[in-house]
Amino acid sequence: MPRPQLQRLRLDHAPALLAFERVNRAYFAASIPDRGDHYFAHFDTRHHELLAEQSAGLHFFHVLVGDGEVLGRVNLVEVSDGRAELGYRIAERATGRGLATTAVREVCALAAAEYGLHTLRAVTTLDNHGSLAVLARTGFTRTGEIQVDGRPGLRFVRNLEVPLEVPLEGGAP
Repeated sequence: MPRPQLQRLRLDHAPALLAFERVNRAYFAASIPDRGDHYFAHFDTRHHELLAEQSAGLHFFHVLVGDGEVLGRVNLVEVSDGRAELGYRIAERATGRGLATTAVREVCALAAAEYGLHTLRAVTTLDNHGSLAVLARTGFTRTGEIQVDGRPGLRFVRNLEVPLEVPLEGGAP
């Protein structure tokens, strides 16, 4: 099977993206706030709005596509003054394969090289062990505590001007 590809969100991603969100809704809601019924009822309208916001440079949305289906999302939102907030989600059936780590690394590279960003922020809940691991592996450092939808969480930051040292196979830098 070919390696999934990170793609900038487009209009034609809508059907596969909606299927991804529907199939994984309960899985995502266990660790992050649910999008709510309104999101699904008005998906097409919201998708067009997101694309317009992306065209205006307010956000950069990406999907991870493999075998014609969306396996994940990696987004940079609230873009301003060289900074943005990172958010990502991977389909339940695709977890544990390193896709989130790879996709976040790719988005960090895009953020610096193509979008002109120098700093990314991220938040996650303390019980989202997968997300905590992804942030650690992709060079984010903890900056403080936060409440995420009423649950304890952490804030993170990544300076994109500092190169990420990726360990070689076997763990040696």
